Amino acid sequence: MNTGNTGNTDDADDMSDISGEVAFDGEELGLDLLEEELRRAAAILDPVPPELRQIAVEAFALHDLDARIAELTFDSVVDALPVRGATDMPRMLTFHAGGVTVDVELTAQGLMGQVLPPQTAGIEVLSGPQAGWALETDPMGRFTYGEPPAGPFALRLRTGEGVLVTDWLTA
Repeated sequence: MNTGNTGNTDDADDMSDISGEVAFDGEELGLDLLEEELRRAAAILDPVPPELRQIAVEAFALHDLDARIAELTFDSVVDALPVRGATDMPRMLTFHAGGVTVDVELTAQGLMGQVLPPQTAGIEVLSGPQAGWALETDPMGRFTYGEPPAGPFALRLRTGEGVLVTDWLTA
């Protein structure tokens, strides 16, 4: 391949791409045009579904840089000993972040829980692409939600200590 290089290896190193080949003048412009054409073709032939685009937008909007992740420290499905003959047992979850603990009981009727130490807090039940359901705790830190989350869910808590977001779990 004749690159027009005069033998100066420093020039060749500056103009090399990832494959190690030396780029011609104007080749970068050609690659940019090719990329743009491929993007247009993909948008026409295989467009991003509107639902997926909405999920992506909402996921970005839900991103909170100040939020602390509340770590799952207990899950009765994994950590508890099974009880013989027991059916339809509630799933018990415990999350910790800093000095805040969130206990959650998940049943077929919905979820209920408590923020410890007891305090008022705003809670959102996040579930897929839908907007989160807003809840408020009582002065004892208790909250209830009358529907079980459908599919993956997380909780976002706004407490006096800041914003906490739990891990995503499947109900």
